[in-house]
Amino acid sequence: MLLAGIVVVGVLAVIAHGPIPQPAGYHFFADQRRILGIPNFWNVASNLPFLVVGLAGLFAVRGRSTPGVLPALRPAYLVFFLGTVLISIGSGYYHLAPSDESLVWDRLPMAVTFMAFLPILLGEQIDPEIGARLLLPLLTVGLLSVVYWRFTAHYGGGDLRPYVLVQFLPMVLAPLLLLLFPSALTRTSLLWGVLVAYGLAKLFEVLDLPIFNVLHVVSGHSLKHLVAALGTYFLLLSATGRTVRSTNAQVL
Repeated sequence: MLLAGIVVVGVLAVIAHGPIPQPAGYHFFADQRRILGIPNFWNVASNLPFLVVGLAGLFAVRGRSTPGVLPALRPAYLVFFLGTVLISIGSGYYHLAPSDESLVWDRLPMAVTFMAFLPILLGEQIDPEIGARLLLPLLTVGLLSVVYWRFTAHYGGGDLRPYVLVQFLPMVLAPLLLLLFPSALTRTSLLWGVLVAYGLAKLFEVLDLPIFNVLHVVSGHSLKHLVAALGTYFLLLSATGRTVRSTNAQVL
């Protein structure tokens, strides 16, 4: 009831808030250096770790013997790591020439990974069948949130409210799921690593220009990509480095 209440309050809050437009200057990034003929080189290249982790994740969970993946949640893990691969491609494409049109291909795979992460947590902390059943509906909501933003941006000022919910609600619910419900698997600290990495990534995103002004060699946005990729790596470690706590958890 607490989790459902947070979701309801979040939805009502963004509805009451009114349309959330794209921030002015969103496509301006501090580090615009062209290296090897590639514009915004480091913002593009810093997406490569997503590709490495995503492919490693797909390889790790493709079979049926991954120790840290409950069978019912294997599709959610596969979708998460596929989304991670697509983030590398979509975000790299966006940063070559930042615009609303290219941003769609950055946000779509991010929506996929956020909406795959939530069923994983629900399944491991509450019931794998619940997580499995929610995967497709949540993926649909995530994809539609980006489509809605692009449609409203094309015909008006744009409205990010659904996408804001897709990105932030899983990260609000995740700590509660980890704190309030016993996991079916060991080493939940790895999942906390995912959340900490996400928080640091958002901080680096906000401090894009100040970090570049201080360091000169790397910007906050490039660091955001690297730290966010580290978060996906923690989930890879969760899939390969954990075990089921007991026979009862395995039956679930």
